[in-house]
Amino acid sequence: AEEVKYQYQTQKRIRGVVKLFMIQQHNELFVFFHQVEKKMPEKYIREESMIRGPKFVVRLRSHTVYENSAIKIFCTVEGYPTPQVIWCATDDTAMYTAVASNTHGQVSSQASIIVKSKTFSPVFWNLNAILPEIKYTKINITYTETFDVTFGKEGDKVTLTCKMIINPNLANLQPEALWYRDEYLLKESKWVKMESGGGVAKLTLTQLAKDDEGLYTLRMVTKGGDAVHSAYVFRISDIHDANRDYVIVSWKPPNTTTEGPIIGYFVDRCEVGTENWVQCNDSPAKICKYPVQGLFEGHSYYFRVRAVNSRGTGRPSRMSEPIAALDPTEFERLHATKLGGRLDVVTYYDDLEAPGPPSKVCASETDRTYVVLSWVPPVYHSKAPMWYYIEKLQVGAGSWQRVNTKVPIRSPRYAVFDLLEGKNYQFRVLSANMYGVSEPSEPTSTVTTLQLKGVPSAPGQVVATRETDTSVLIQWAPPKDPNNLIGYYIDSCVKGSKDWTSANHKPHKQTRFVVHGLTTGETYVFRVQAINELGLSDESQESAPLSVRAALKLPSSPYDVSLLYCDGESMVINWKQPIHSGGAEVTDYYIDKCNVAKKTWKEVNIPPIKERLHKVIGGLTAGSVYQFRVYGANLIGLGDASTPSAPFKCEAWTMPEPGPAYDVTFTEVRDDSVVVEWKAPVYSGASAITGYFVEKSKKGSDNWSKVNESSVNHCYLKVSICGLETGESYLFRVQAENAQGIGVASTPSDPACIKALPGAQEIKCGVDEESGDIYLSFESCQMTEKSKYVWKKSYQEITDFSKGIVVKTSGSHSTLLFKNPDKEDLGTYSVSVTHTDGASASYKISAEELEKMLALSYDIRNPIIPLKTELAYKILERGRMRFWLQAEGISSAVTYKFFANNKELVNCEQTKMSHDAATGIIEMVMDHFTDDSEGTFTVQIQDGRAKAQSSLVLIGDAFKAALAEAEYQRREYIRVKEGTALILITQVACFCEMLQFFILILGQDVSQIDISGKAFDDIINELSRIAGSSAAELSIQCTAEGIMLQCHMKYYTEEMKIHWKQKDSKISASERMRIGGNPAMATLEIVEPTDKDKGMYTFEIVDPEKTHSRILDLSGEHRGKVIGGLPDVVTIMEKKTLSLTCTVCGDPKPLVSWSKNEQELELSDQYVIALDSGKFASLTIKGVSLEDSGKYTMTVLNKYGGESVDIIVSVYKHGDKIPDVKPTPFTSCFLPSVNRNQHRFL
Repeated sequence: AEEVKYQYQTQKRIRGVVKLFMIQQHNELFVFFHQVEKKMPEKYIREESMIRGPKFVVRLRSHTVYENSAIKIFCTVEGYPTPQVIWCATDDTAMYTAVASNTHGQVSSQASIIVKSKTFSPVFWNLNAILPEIKYTKINITYTETFDVTFGKEGDKVTLTCKMIINPNLANLQPEALWYRDEYLLKESKWVKMESGGGVAKLTLTQLAKDDEGLYTLRMVTKGGDAVHSAYVFRISDIHDANRDYVIVSWKPPNTTTEGPIIGYFVDRCEVGTENWVQCNDSPAKICKYPVQGLFEGHSYYFRVRAVNSRGTGRPSRMSEPIAALDPTEFERLHATKLGGRLDVVTYYDDLEAPGPPSKVCASETDRTYVVLSWVPPVYHSKAPMWYYIEKLQVGAGSWQRVNTKVPIRSPRYAVFDLLEGKNYQFRVLSANMYGVSEPSEPTSTVTTLQLKGVPSAPGQVVATRETDTSVLIQWAPPKDPNNLIGYYIDSCVKGSKDWTSANHKPHKQTRFVVHGLTTGETYVFRVQAINELGLSDESQESAPLSVRAALKLPSSPYDVSLLYCDGESMVINWKQPIHSGGAEVTDYYIDKCNVAKKTWKEVNIPPIKERLHKVIGGLTAGSVYQFRVYGANLIGLGDASTPSAPFKCEAWTMPEPGPAYDVTFTEVRDDSVVVEWKAPVYSGASAITGYFVEKSKKGSDNWSKVNESSVNHCYLKVSICGLETGESYLFRVQAENAQGIGVASTPSDPACIKALPGAQEIKCGVDEESGDIYLSFESCQMTEKSKYVWKKSYQEITDFSKGIVVKTSGSHSTLLFKNPDKEDLGTYSVSVTHTDGASASYKISAEELEKMLALSYDIRNPIIPLKTELAYKILERGRMRFWLQAEGISSAVTYKFFANNKELVNCEQTKMSHDAATGIIEMVMDHFTDDSEGTFTVQIQDGRAKAQSSLVLIGDAFKAALAEAEYQRREYIRVKEGTALILITQVACFCEMLQFFILILGQDVSQIDISGKAFDDIINELSRIAGSSAAELSIQCTAEGIMLQCHMKYYTEEMKIHWKQKDSKISASERMRIGGNPAMATLEIVEPTDKDKGMYTFEIVDPEKTHSRILDLSGEHRGKVIGGLPDVVTIMEKKTLSLTCTVCGDPKPLVSWSKNEQELELSDQYVIALDSGKFASLTIKGVSLEDSGKYTMTVLNKYGGESVDIIVSVYKHGDKIPDVKPTPFTSCFLPSVNRNQHRFL
């Protein structure tokens, strides 16, 4: 602000000096200085809006030095484009000037250097000798809280925060917080807000946009160095050139992974100080660069870009910084003369003749349709305005043509538009003023405009490697044809889906990128697209699938190496496993030993050790002192060695007390309790161990206190809230006891913070309502990919599953099932989850609780269906017998079986079975109740696991009464239903004679004729002859339960001798093979047919003279089939031609038909159906449209049957995203029937 104020005051003084000078000059000279004065406020206004001009952040400072001393003067300047700095000086003791300039202006800074001669003073040197050396205060910065990888939607407010400890924290010596994005220093602006102080540094992005995406770095700068932290920010247009009357705007194309392809772009402008946005181009720009013309000289503008696709226009980009439309060399023609102090006089050189030609004409930038020319103006002293003319020449195609005939060019830089792509041009420039036109400049060398080569080729192979448990490192090969490559977009997708997600929204320039925000354990594939001004390349090939998990590393070192026993010749040692496994299980350990006296480390074992308990044998000298160190190894390799153990003397243990317990751990941490576990000592002392004592100590304290007053005889103890403080950390150790006393204390456990995990769950106990199994269920509040559930009884891992104990785990749930529970299952059960922060719980099953659960389990496993009525009978009309019972309630899925004298009855015409779930009635109707029906009838019912059974005994008088009633009802039915006169005439040929039988029933009178015995057999034989000679070929019909073979004839009765055969094997009636018929035909129904039911079927009718046979082939070998060639789903762009072709077979050759959406396809010029050589079937649809989308079905059929195939066709418009159609393949096989005649066949 002070610099701007100074510049303004300087300009004000210049205007005052100019006015004094004008009073003494000629009128013409007065006019000239009036023009200069007029330009000065314009210059101030323009400089104020040109915020990209050079600016000194740190100005030069004056210095006083002794002769022959080195001196370094420096300054810091910023601007865009990067300013060029020129240094000026007169002599060694003078004013040094740094002039910084770019296309938007220039600034300068000055400093004086005063050089003094050295004078040696004894007093001076004595003072130096006694003065202490000056040292800078070193400030240490430790970050306590940092920002992580951050994701945000466009327009969101995002804040990055770092908290730190500053030591020492001096009020007058605070560190400076510098924020960077992709190594570019950020400054306070409308979009970026910064705060620093009180141990906190914050950066706020007020409105997240694509340009805000990148790597953000905070540098806390002190004299002792920098404290740096970095992380990515992801989001879920640039100004290329400026001149008097045009600006070239360029931008980067967006990532369109989840949207339709970009058609073009609209560029908008808004003059500074207004809110009026004006669209600059009428039609969308195809490339990411556009020249905006028609600007007012000296005015400043904002610019923004909007992308367009088939669905419309997207949201505008963030607007650019304000850009001034003016000649960047405007002020180079102003010359300043120093008057002394801070006063300058600005003048124009003037001359009264035509200017000379420009020089050094060159093309500073070349594009497809324009070239930016720049040149050096001629030496010009005239006050008359000067302008330029530009001429172009297309090499080999004509003469010189003037480019700017209407608008004069006043700056030595101009963009020539409307050129042809890929053509050769030359340019020259002429300068002019009111006195004439100069000679043309020297032509430029041949300039070739760029030719549209298209987007870059697809990037090469993409390789994904693990980094962390939520990120993956992606690397790829650059495209073979970059075509002015801008950068890359990276996409990720869960394996097996087509839902691609953009990993970055700002083009990435490197060929490696870290994709953050992935789900741990999920498997992903990745792809990359390259971009240039024209758009995006094709996608690269997908990377190999990669499961997201942390990259494997070496394990950390084991620790707490302890001695458990020594017999003078060997030593048993133990250690704790590494805290960090490196992402893979630590499987091997290696031990080194060192004789303290010799100080030489040697290997103890060559083969790896699998357990954390090892007996060191050999190489030990009794009485010597040894140290041990241990290495852990995983798949990656060998980790660091542990800290050497304490010195252990190799001498036999003879103390009567037990040795130390080991592997002291803790589990089931809650706010008021913790369970401590350990392993029994290797050395038990002079007698058996009788119990254990547990001691506790606060972390950081050396005071130990007993937890249990009386010893426990097992290797675990639940420590309650007594003596524990919630949130505090404690260490535990264990001492074993025998008859001789209490032994040595174990190595302390790791610190345990007495605070439950967030969301910690307890074990639930109950009885499964479906299976009746007793269960213990646990849901973990933490899970990782490698987590496993470990179930224990009495804190000993359960390994014996032979007694019906089953563990079932699904996700975060694990269940321990008791299939055959008994009293041996009493006790305490616990579960722990590995690779978590201690997720665990326990449950104690008491005898009383187990007894209740056993009773409930029995009831669930052995349910009974309650019956309202037992099995009973009722005689129906025609003498039929109905057996029935009623249950309290049954479901529709109930199953049941009826038995007569322990023989299961089949559900058929003679014994029809049914049930009604609404009323609970189950019944069977027996069509023929005869003398053979005497006995016991039983029904067995099952509904789910519930069962019931009921029996009815019909023997002796009870049976005789039922049979008599049944016969009476049969006779009564005949009398009533057949009317007052019924005549049955049957003609029988027997021994070439015709007999006629008449039965006349009138009213209650009954006339009978005996046709039993031989007479009846003769009748049946004659009926068999007539039926056999009239029998038609076998046909097939579909039923609700399967298929039915039918043979039509004049008359059929079950008394005739018939046989159904499959492959020469006689078929017996059963639930699946139902033999029956009606007076017009004989039937065989096959319920739920399978491949075993294929084959040759034969139906035989036997009479005394001949056997009549009918055959049907159900092998399926000769039916019509589709061999292959048809897809399940077809997606095609409209106006294309679709051809569906496949191969069919069958003997005889099958007929083929096509249908669309279950409607027969009519032949037309658009739909062409063909069948070549009886085996190549095709459907061609010419010029497909959206109306052609749907389900197409091809049916293949011959006399043995056939099949149909469905194809889903989806038509989409040009430019639309290819639809994701899920295939629903369906191929149905069928056998020939009359219903198939409705199709049109080829």
